[in-house]
Amino acid sequence: MKKFNFKKVLDGLTSSSAPPAKPETEITETLGSEHFQVSKTVRHGFPYQPTAMAYDPVQHILAIGCKSGSIRLFGRPGVDCHVMHDNDAAVLQLIFLVNEGALVSVCSDDSLHLWNLRQKRPAILHSLKYNRERITYCHLPFQSKWLYIGTERGNVHIANIESFVLSGYVINWNKAIELSQRTHPGPVVSLSDNPTDSSKLLIGFETGMIVQWDLKTKAAECRYACEQQTLHSLAWHHEGKQFMCSHSDGSLTVWNYRSPSKPAQVFQPHGHPAQKGSKPEACRPIMKVAWPTQRTGDPFIVFSDGLPYERSGRRPCITVMQGKSVTVLEMEYPVVNFLPVSSTPWPNDFQDPYAIIVLLENDLVVIDLTTPGYPCFQNPYPMDLHESPVTCCTYYADCPPEMIPAFYTVGSRQQKKTGFSDKNWPVKGGEWGTSTCSYPEIIITGHADGSLKFWDASAVTLQLLYKLRTSKIFEKQPLNQSTEYEEDPFAIVKIAMCCESRILCVAGTSGHVIVYRYNKVETTVDVPTLEIALVYEVDDLDSPDTDQIPPPMPPPSSSVGSAGSGGMPSPSPHHSTSSEGAEKVGSPLLKVKSGPQKMVPGYQVDLCAQLVTVEGEPPSQILCLAINSLYGLMAFGNMQGLAIVDIIQKTTLLNLGTPDLYGSADPYTRTQPRSPQRKKPPAGLGDLGEAQAVEQLQSPQRRKPLKALSKLGESEIGEQERCRSPTTERDESNGVCLSPTGTTRKKLADIKRNRNQPRPRMSKAHSTASMEGNGGDDSDDMNNSLSMSWGSSVSRLFRTELIKAEAMLRRQRSSSTSSVGSQSPKVAPKCAGTDPHVASHKCPGRDSPKADSKDGSFSRSRSSSMSSLENVSAEGINCLSFTESYTRKTDPVTSPCLWVGTTLGSVLVIVLNLPPQGDQRLTQPVIVSPSGHSPEVEKEERNSRKAKFASMLNHRLRWSVMKHRSARWDHLGTILRLKGAILAMSFLDCNGMTIPPLFAKWEDPKKKDENRETKDGQSMNQRRGWQQLQHLHRQKAPSSPTTETISDRQFVVICSEKQAKVISLPSQTCAYKLNITETSFVCKADVVSIAKHQSKVGHSTNLTKKKVRNDSVCLACFLANGHIMTFSLPSLRPLLDSDFLPLADMRIAQTFSFSNCGQALYLCTPSEIQRITLAADTCESLQEMLCELFLPVDTPEGPKQSFFKGLFSSPSIVDKEELFGEAASGKASRSVAKHIPGTGGIEGVKAESGSAMAEVQKARMALVERGEKLSELEERTEALKVGSELYASSAHQVMEKYKNKKWYQL
Repeated sequence: MKKFNFKKVLDGLTSSSAPPAKPETEITETLGSEHFQVSKTVRHGFPYQPTAMAYDPVQHILAIGCKSGSIRLFGRPGVDCHVMHDNDAAVLQLIFLVNEGALVSVCSDDSLHLWNLRQKRPAILHSLKYNRERITYCHLPFQSKWLYIGTERGNVHIANIESFVLSGYVINWNKAIELSQRTHPGPVVSLSDNPTDSSKLLIGFETGMIVQWDLKTKAAECRYACEQQTLHSLAWHHEGKQFMCSHSDGSLTVWNYRSPSKPAQVFQPHGHPAQKGSKPEACRPIMKVAWPTQRTGDPFIVFSDGLPYERSGRRPCITVMQGKSVTVLEMEYPVVNFLPVSSTPWPNDFQDPYAIIVLLENDLVVIDLTTPGYPCFQNPYPMDLHESPVTCCTYYADCPPEMIPAFYTVGSRQQKKTGFSDKNWPVKGGEWGTSTCSYPEIIITGHADGSLKFWDASAVTLQLLYKLRTSKIFEKQPLNQSTEYEEDPFAIVKIAMCCESRILCVAGTSGHVIVYRYNKVETTVDVPTLEIALVYEVDDLDSPDTDQIPPPMPPPSSSVGSAGSGGMPSPSPHHSTSSEGAEKVGSPLLKVKSGPQKMVPGYQVDLCAQLVTVEGEPPSQILCLAINSLYGLMAFGNMQGLAIVDIIQKTTLLNLGTPDLYGSADPYTRTQPRSPQRKKPPAGLGDLGEAQAVEQLQSPQRRKPLKALSKLGESEIGEQERCRSPTTERDESNGVCLSPTGTTRKKLADIKRNRNQPRPRMSKAHSTASMEGNGGDDSDDMNNSLSMSWGSSVSRLFRTELIKAEAMLRRQRSSSTSSVGSQSPKVAPKCAGTDPHVASHKCPGRDSPKADSKDGSFSRSRSSSMSSLENVSAEGINCLSFTESYTRKTDPVTSPCLWVGTTLGSVLVIVLNLPPQGDQRLTQPVIVSPSGHSPEVEKEERNSRKAKFASMLNHRLRWSVMKHRSARWDHLGTILRLKGAILAMSFLDCNGMTIPPLFAKWEDPKKKDENRETKDGQSMNQRRGWQQLQHLHRQKAPSSPTTETISDRQFVVICSEKQAKVISLPSQTCAYKLNITETSFVCKADVVSIAKHQSKVGHSTNLTKKKVRNDSVCLACFLANGHIMTFSLPSLRPLLDSDFLPLADMRIAQTFSFSNCGQALYLCTPSEIQRITLAADTCESLQEMLCELFLPVDTPEGPKQSFFKGLFSSPSIVDKEELFGEAASGKASRSVAKHIPGTGGIEGVKAESGSAMAEVQKARMALVERGEKLSELEERTEALKVGSELYASSAHQVMEKYKNKKWYQL
């Protein structure tokens, strides 16, 4: 008896499920994990929520601390550095160690940190964490190594700045106040030592008590009791004889150092003098005061706010007083801090201020004090990034080099701002990096006011090139009649640009898409407009009545054309004949200006397409946008459908609902969509709760207007919400993810009962010849009048009969498959002979259960993996890509097409039949077909369909219409399906190299007339563009299209929220497949190039690396859990998995953008852009690209003391080491604070080694100089010796001459 082997049975079961087909020839992949490293490069923009500021007057470096714990350091334009604390504690105070390359930061978690600025990436050297007391104020005297630390309890501690060790010397609050005082003086709000006597420390308490403390005697020397309100700040006169205080009642108090009993002066700068018997005018508090002096002229008194409360309309201000002159400078935002800028760091010298740096909540202002009127300096930093809230951004690395000069040329012509100071920017420290990036980079930001900004992001800098306002073409709306649906009707949501042709497409939140063309000259044109009703509707019809005769067709004079789904009128001049549909269609939310408009040089409007309201509902937000300059086509989609526009003929080619793209191969049973109630938009995301804000952003099918990303709340998003796909909804019953239209088990029974609902109408559109409606061929005019497209060529009544006939056929099909659906709603039977990863028309909507069982494709967590029995009502267009590819398995050559990805994970192909370039492109229509037909088959089938229509109308055979329509849509091409919404699609050739997008090169209009026509009547640019098409057809097609062995010559890379697949074309087999994540979802994905340039030869760190091709590509993904992952192509081998962000937030997910050369960026805060790199080569060269913050500079000499002043006044010289050292004061208690050593890391080691080598080089140079000086000294000594010998000889001769002579003989 043969022994039963269970292992063989398992092996047989395993072998029955065929693995994904591999390509015939293995492609050599050159990218490895050693070529990837994630690193932040530089941060641009204004520091978000600033809280502190400091300035080094010798190094000319400005530091700004933020609420999030980040610190930005600025020098000359282009010198920008960003550092971050380990925790998110707010920065309360910043103190520079003047001209020492160090910075002290005080955080809200009662910790102090010492930063080393002598390296390109500053690092923390020491930290001090307080345990018992809260830090309120710190003070570091100039050229002192002892830091004074004031606390909330009123005590003052002293720490050594070099070692960050506390001293045993403590000034307790109970010793500072008088014995008779019974109340606590409050926290320490100000500390300052006397400019002329460092042994005297001035301590200011919140209640108004000021104490002059003698450090030598360890006792209070003087006490100044302010009868005014709360104390806010102190400022010394440089002579050390007077100081000034600011209070909460808007008053300033001047005290003489030797007269503590009574203030020398008390006044309210902006308050009216109090009359007898009346109280002084109430004023707002003066938060800070500065008292800089001048050698010639009266001193300045600078303070913030202090205006009366009655003047409620006043903005925040800075007041500058000099003598009797009072100047109030109003600010746009509240003042955070200000600092007078002087040329000397010595506090006992005349400051002679020449500027005031004012830090506002949303801006940085520098005031020129040396120019009458106190104008402002023009800010050279890109701090106007958030001038209007950023709503989207796009990154183009390695773009054509001529783009930046072109944008700079038109940007420089824009009107420059006037009223600024003519002097140079005072913050001028630091030095640029020694190397720059070899390829140009451009960043485009879209804003809530409809403006776009073009930035030069080459290397590590950011400079504004050009600004474009899209709202200029629309009529202004009154403030009281703003759009009902959106607070920011012009906000930009999508940007698409063809860098070669310089064509720009911009989508706005009001459902408008604007096409721009670059032009160097000024023009005056009318703005062409298209109105598109993009909507999908399902008619609830009864079963067809066989006895009823359909009404006749309308006369041939009826206008027909490219109408949209559901009978909506076309944006072209041809409209649908449906009167009912016309009543439902409204108007666009924005109105374009009529008449000629003046277009300045730069980007000029070429076309404006607008979605109209339907049944009073605003159009849903545009999810994707694509353009192809060679085809002259633009496509965009939303949650309702897809629209394709011919930007050359200014017509709409296709306007279909998403379900209509499937035809009979629709894998879903569509439930009738309900029109939501018309209501006002909800509150901003900043006003919503955390869960509500996330839900609003993650639900694309909801018609919620896009809010500015700066309105997002700063609350952290929970792990479950972050890992939730935007196209899934949560089932509260069992906690699993359902499809966007998934329902609970209770509703499943109702859905099964409603499966006999009729199918939606399907429609197809053709382009017209021109805006006036002139056809391309006379022979087609009669045919066009008979039949053009489903849904618009026949009347609505006749289409109703067609839908009734189709409904009966649907019911028959549903009854035949009900037994299968009742057994298992999750698993669909597999069709023999089909690819396990591709759903064809023979088995619509069903994937192989064996192929997808391993990755859980039939789990209800993803809608795209469900069977066709699942009911859905919303599916949008999420990804678009124009390309030259294969549309069917039997295609011998490539053809122009549009690949469409949906939110439910389906990928469809739309064939584009383009007329020849030249004059024919301007007159003949472009045929678009939502199927896999080739242009020849499409033309033949269209002619056959026209003949059948004529016969059908004569004999009124409704069932033949139904059969013809079913046969027409049963010839659909294949439909690819993945788990999750489609995010990216890219195409590779047979060698694994990226197929570049087709484009038409931009040409100067002045030279266009000279080079327009060649021998064959085509322009040079058109010839260049169509040469790309010929390159794609170099491989000859087989002799017969029915040949079984057709080799694959192309790959398509498709990435969704859960999966990535590489499909071989034209065989449409899945070559490689990868489940990217199970617990999270992909937010952004793109195919990018890595290692654009070869590694340096002989570099020690690159000797072990492989040689990388210049065009090596990979799939880069950013996940919702903060991970960045890269995969090789085409094998989808994991190369990198980095936990880049500890917490993801929706702002990052909305603005994250990959680009070539391994570059990426995202909007880290509402006002800052963070750039990162994935390439290891860039990380290695980043050290040379970053700027230097610290430069060796001599400290200015201190003021010289006069002879008489030193004779009559002898200031005491205090050795603070004897006062605060361990020998004199002992050690501080360990329970007060804890010392934490810094983690300088490799960067610190490199900096230390670099500084050591620099010191050795300096010592060597000093030794050489010393040798030279010694040689000079030796020569001078020798010369002196010779001179002395000559002098001695001469003296001896004179002596011998007069030795024996008498005095009277001389």
